[in-house]
Parts: sequence; C-alpha cells; structure tokens
Amino acid sequence: MATKRLNAYNDVLNRTPKSVELDGKLSDLFGTLVFHSDVMREYLPSDTYKSMMEAINTGARLDRKLADQVATAMKDWALSKGATHYTHWFQPLTGTTAEKHDAFLKPIGPGRAIERFDGDMLVQQEPDASSFPNGGIRNTFEARGYTAWDPSSPAFIIGKTLCIPTIFISYTGESLDYKTPLLRALNCIDKASVDVCQYFDKNVNKVIATLGWEQEYFLVDQALFNARPDLMMTGRALFGHAPAKGQQLDDHYFGSIPERVNAFMREYEMESLRLGIPVTTRHNEVAPNQFECAPIFEECNLANDHNLLLMDLMEKIARKHDFRVLLHEKPFAGVNGSGKHNNWSLGTNTGVNLLAPGKNPKSNLQFLTFFVNTIMAIHDNADLLRASIASAGNDHRLGANEAPPAIISAFIGSSLTTLLDDLEKNIKAGKMTPQDKTELKLNIGKIPQILLDNTDRNRTSPFAFTGNKFEFRAVGSSANCASAMIVINTIVANQLIKFKKAVDSRIVKGEGKDEAILKELQVLIKASKKIRFEGNGYGDEWVKEAEKRGLSNRKDTPRALQAYHDKSIEKLFESMGVLSPRELEARREIEFEGYVLKIQIESRLMGDLVNNNIIPAVLAYQNKLIQNIHGMISIFGEKEGKAMANTQIEILKQVNHHMASMKSASEIMLAERKKANAVEDVEEKALAYCDTVKVHFDEIRYHADKLELIVEDELWPLPKFRELLFIR
Repeated sequence: MATKRLNAYNDVLNRTPKSVELDGKLSDLFGTLVFHSDVMREYLPSDTYKSMMEAINTGARLDRKLADQVATAMKDWALSKGATHYTHWFQPLTGTTAEKHDAFLKPIGPGRAIERFDGDMLVQQEPDASSFPNGGIRNTFEARGYTAWDPSSPAFIIGKTLCIPTIFISYTGESLDYKTPLLRALNCIDKASVDVCQYFDKNVNKVIATLGWEQEYFLVDQALFNARPDLMMTGRALFGHAPAKGQQLDDHYFGSIPERVNAFMREYEMESLRLGIPVTTRHNEVAPNQFECAPIFEECNLANDHNLLLMDLMEKIARKHDFRVLLHEKPFAGVNGSGKHNNWSLGTNTGVNLLAPGKNPKSNLQFLTFFVNTIMAIHDNADLLRASIASAGNDHRLGANEAPPAIISAFIGSSLTTLLDDLEKNIKAGKMTPQDKTELKLNIGKIPQILLDNTDRNRTSPFAFTGNKFEFRAVGSSANCASAMIVINTIVANQLIKFKKAVDSRIVKGEGKDEAILKELQVLIKASKKIRFEGNGYGDEWVKEAEKRGLSNRKDTPRALQAYHDKSIEKLFESMGVLSPRELEARREIEFEGYVLKIQIESRLMGDLVNNNIIPAVLAYQNKLIQNIHGMISIFGEKEGKAMANTQIEILKQVNHHMASMKSASEIMLAERKKANAVEDVEEKALAYCDTVKVHFDEIRYHADKLELIVEDELWPLPKFRELLFIR
C-alpha cells in the first residue's frame, strides 16, 4: 500500500472501543440540560411562568418585564450548570446551524465584574448577516441581520454555552432561515385543521403537526477518512471500486452492532437525552458501516431542532471515538444511500391523531377527511414537494438501492385503496337516502378492522401511509427537515381551507353535514387518483406508467428547482403567509447556487485526485511493468522475452488505455467547467454544470475504478471500499 494508506489502515487495526459508562437510568439523564417547563416552574414567579407557558402554547407575545424575568431565571439556571456563555442558535440557509457566543460577563469597575443577561439579550441579537446565503435579498456590504427568540423551543446547554433557539431575519424583515417559514407553516396547519375539526368535535381548539424523523448515516474510521480527500471535501467517495462483498448477503441489516460503534452510539444517545432528544432506536442499516437512529415523535418545530442538534452531536462525538460520520446521501456507490424519513401526522389538543382511524363511523369520517385531503395536497403540489428535497447529494440516491424514485407518488395500501374506490363509486349524485347514509357509515366504521391487516410497507414509495402517519421517505440524510415540513404543512393547510369552503358551500345549498363531507371527499378521491401507486417504484414500468398519468419525473436538482418559477407556487406561499415572493425567489437562487458550488467542488477535486494521486500511482506501476518486460527481453532475447512477457504487455496496454481515457475525460470536464463558470445566470449555470460537467463524472470514475483493480495494491494511494466499509 501507499505509505499514507498503509499508516491509516494500521491505525484502524489498533483501535479499541472507548468505554462509556452510565451511572443510574437513562431516564435520569432526560432533559437535564434543557430549560423546560419544570425548570421554568422552579425558577420563575408563578405569574411569569403562566405567561411563559401561554406564549409557548398559543404564540402570545411576552412583554419586556416578563422577558427580563425569564432571562434572569435562564441565566441563573445556566450558571448552576456551569455555563459561562450564551448564544442565539439559528438555522441559516446554509443547511446547518449557526451560533455566536457571548459571555455573561459585564465589568462594573476596576477589577470587578458580574454575570449579566437581560431581556434584550434574550429576545433579540444582531449577528453579522453579510456572509450567510441570502439569494439577493441584500447586498454583501449590508451586514445587519437579527435573531429573535423562539419561546416554543426550549433553551439548552452544550458544553459551557446556553443555546437559545431563534429565528433569523434580515434588516428589512425577510426570513433568512428555515425556522421562520416553518413556524408560519405550522401556524397555518393549526388554524386550517382546527376549522375542519369543528365539523366533528367542537372541543378541538389546537392542532399540532408532529414529526418523527429517522436518521441514517455511515461511519468510517477517522484515519481512513483523513486519507481520502474526497470524503473530507465532499462527504462522498468520488472514486472506488465496489468490494467483492458489499451488502448482497444482507448480513449487516439489524445485525450485531460492532463494539466500537456501540460505544459511540451510547455516548451520543446519552448526550441527546440530556438535551431532551428522545432517541430510543438504534440499529445497523442495510449497507456495511451504515446505521440508523430514531426518536419518539415530537411537535414538528421541536423535532426539527432536535434533528439538527443530533447531527451536530454525532459529528463531535464520532471524533472522540476515532470515527467520522458521513451524512451525505450517497457516500459509496453500489450500496444503499442514506435518507431521513420524515414521519408526519397531526394531533389535536383532545389527544386525537387525525391520521389514525378511530373506533366509530364519526371518528373514521374525520380520519378520511384529513387522509384524503393530504393525498389531494400531494397530488396538486407534487413538483413543489420534489423541489423541497432536491439536492446534489439526493440526486445520487433517489431511485436506487432502496430509495424512492424522483417521481412523487403516494402509497396507501390495498385496504384503504379498496375503501376509497368504494367511496368513489357508491356515493350517488343526488340527495342521499337514509339507507345510503347508513350503508356508508357502516362501511366507514369497519376501517379499524380492515387496517389491522394493512401492515405492509412500500419502501419504493416517496410518500407512504403507514397506519397513523405519512412517511416522506425521499428526504435526504443531510437535509434540514424544515424544507420538507414547510411544504407539507403549507400545502395540506391550503387544501383543508379549500375543502372547508367547498363543504360549507354544499351545506348552504341544503346538504347535510356528513353528506356534504362525503360528497366532497368523493370529488377529491377522483381528482387525486393518479398520484396513488401501490406497485414497485423502482421498475421501468412505473416510469412509463407515471408518464401516461402525466406525473412529473424531475430526475435532477436544477430541473426540480425550476418548479419555483410556477406562479401558482408563489401565490400559494404568499396567500398562506409562509414565504413572500422575494423570500421564495431568494431560496430558489440559494438552492441553484448551492448546487453549482457542490458540483464545482466535486469536479475540481476529481481532477486533482486524477492528476496528483491516481496517475502518479499508475505511472509507478507502469514503470515496474516496463522494467519487468525489459528484464525478460534482456535475459531471454527479444523474441522469446516478448513472448514470455505477453501478459505484462497486455496489462500495460490496459493500464495505458484506462489512464489515457481517464485523463482525456478529465480534461474535457475541465474545459466544460470553464465554460460553465462563464455563465452569469445562476440557474443556467446550474443546468450547465448538470448537463455538461457532471455528465463526465461517471466516465472518469469508470476508468479510475478499473485501474484500482489492475494497479498493485501496494501502490494504490486511496483507501479502498473493502477497508472503508468494514469496521474492525
């Protein structure tokens, strides 16, 4: 092996698990570093505590006096936990989190200081906004931006720093983050759902969108990671031949967790629990070195904060265990990629899951109402939903190795398909007779019994109903969940508003409430039928069938993002108060630019590895072959020597062919990249990078991976998949 690779591999073989011990029970850890309601009750005056809980539950504004009291309590609690600094913790449009730490310290005279933290510091801060993506909302020299406290997500402590979840807006008030539009969307779904729930239960005055994410990730040893510039710079292996053994034996899935990995998992789980993240599940995933964790579902905004926190925790703790976490959607070709399945549902203040079938016709009619309206929302906004999960990394994953295709469809299972088909056919056009109503109610009342057998899941569906929730499986593992959740909650809220308007119109015209609801559901069932698909989403047959149905198949990110040009999408977000046209346009620009930069980095690094790592190794191997051939000729004479060295000569020809082809494709890619860089419009540049630069990646990789199989192992400079994918 090459020296760097050999040293890295020897380092791996000497690893021993780091001991992680727990005194007591896991439950004793939960929320110990969170300023949650019980802590607030202890530290706040009773009236302030009540106002604070009202602000959390209803969004009511806290006045300045109360903010000062909360800040003092928060500071006292944080100091008792050893904190020395505080930060506004926010989610800029980079896709990661951001923080600027300030000390509680305030000098009050020569040699004297006190700890200070008041309401102004809690409620609002002014970080420099000039270097965050803004999509043209502001000029680079305009640095002012504001973070503002989100009381609905509790403060927490990491290390010695009190972290306060906040929104992030520009000087002129536009959102520069993910949290702001998510909170707006959650407010929309709350109001729209409550209005529809009033048909069934007058006691419902609050509906909460819930999210349960499942986080998939890969682990690689840190020494091997450091010997792979592509993993370090891009998060994925740009080169690497598939090992003889990958995931084909299915022996890794749910298998015994390696002890080093187990120690890492135990530590990040304990730290997660301290931060109130209810992580309960861990297991091996399908691909070697791939794993998954998942928490109990939570309110959507809090769940999203917790997912971002967990990703940060995993990165930090992995280093302590000599690992690196790969959150890229497709770090290794030929094995499964990683997703972040978003399990979404709606719950009421009365304790009802609106997407769970009930025990009687009335509750099941409510279930059908929210179920069918969700499917209709997906039908009408499939392109927008696809755009919400578009990324350079996810393009590698979608439609391959147990990831859903880029075609948006909904899977509901055979039992519910039969029920919807029956409802579509059986509701009569005229006024329903009492017998008709009774028959329908009886059928609806059988839903729980039918669903007992509806336990199968469709892993090839991007949007699948799984019993009491929808699972959006197409979200990428590195994504901020908010991107998809903003869209889902907005489009469902919009659809519920339209549904209520249509039902109310029917009632005004003399139809009974249940009859009006059922007949409107029939309209939606018919209108949304083409989005429902129960078969294999991986097959070519589905691509052809989807085209017949008129469903979009936006296979790459630039074309997926073009959906944002649709005026109906702009109108939707503006009418719902989630994103202004300017904010939406900014996000479109940022997404296109992000795609360009990621492909640009991969292209540059690919060329660098070809020229500075692979070709030198190949030349060294060629020289050894040439020396061997000359040696054979020198000893046995030209004719006999050449005949005896025929194998070496053939290998030399193969090596030269692949090296020349790789180098040629790399030079063409470089020329195309220069042309693409000259394009000024960011959308056209993204398309150019997709269609004229990225298209050369596979050819370059093909020849490089062939060379990996030919060049002797001792000379190959990059750790191979057989080393990276199997933790020892």
